[in-house]
Amino acid sequence: MINNTEKLGVFIVPTGIGASIGGYAGDASSIAREFSKYSKLIVNPNVVNAGGFSGINDNMFYVEGFMLDEFMKGNVNIVPSSNNKIGVIFDRAIPQDVLNVHINTINAVKTVYGIDIPYYEITEEPAGVDFQMDNSGISNGSINNPKTLLKTAKNLIKKGCDAIAVVCMFEDPEELNTEYAQGIGVDPVGGVEAIISHYISKELHIPCAHSPAFGDYQISSEIVNPKSASEYITPTFLPCILLGLANAPHFSQTDGINVNSVDFVVMPYNSLGNPAVFAAVERGIKIYAVKENSTVLNVTADILGIEDKVRVVKSYRDCMDLEFA
Repeated sequence: MINNTEKLGVFIVPTGIGASIGGYAGDASSIAREFSKYSKLIVNPNVVNAGGFSGINDNMFYVEGFMLDEFMKGNVNIVPSSNNKIGVIFDRAIPQDVLNVHINTINAVKTVYGIDIPYYEITEEPAGVDFQMDNSGISNGSINNPKTLLKTAKNLIKKGCDAIAVVCMFEDPEELNTEYAQGIGVDPVGGVEAIISHYISKELHIPCAHSPAFGDYQISSEIVNPKSASEYITPTFLPCILLGLANAPHFSQTDGINVNSVDFVVMPYNSLGNPAVFAAVERGIKIYAVKENSTVLNVTADILGIEDKVRVVKSYRDCMDLEFA
């Protein structure tokens, strides 16, 4: 608990593994917001990112996946923060018209929410993002030139920024998963997005999140599944990460909230092969595996031999009833 008065939970939906809840566009947000009525809640960006919207609220800590794992391992503490100075990295490969849409987006978010976004910089070279679906159906990919992103991030930090938003140019992903708009399958770009944010976070230990840019920024008139809808009504996905990063916690070796304050961890039922889960097992932290949230993986508590450490529940509602009764 935090200060012996308020519970602290960790609510994770891993990216790019086709989670039936949270594998699309902010579709786990409403559930996370319910949990946050009863507990402080650490969420990875995938839980609340929703294109032009965000499910983040003042009772949540927005923590990128790599740093979340480091927190759960006890390697860093999280330090609550507000009014972060966000620096935005734009990939050199982004065409000028697409860049202009994103600059307008930054200015709109600054105007409406008062978020401090003092600088953006364009990388010296294209980042060279590739993405694909592997044989198991998991979203994956690579960055051909990650050092250009790192150099730009360091420049922004020198200017006083303490959180980093990254926007890289992506090819149109629709052909990799034509059913994504109908709420089926895996987000084709989610895996490489996680790789990008993990890289910056690992190197700099700073709040970071990624938003993809696409050449076609026209809003679709197609009726899509509600789980995917927020990505189809906006020309850029940048607002959600700016809203998340605005009050994202910082990291410290000594100060702040440490893993010993965590009361529970909530995961999709069959995606338990996660460093945060293993760290929770080692520390005896309660772990809930939620059956209504399935993924393309098959990594369950019994397969891992930790069934005595994990409480399997049918639904997120059952989880809340048990934890907050």
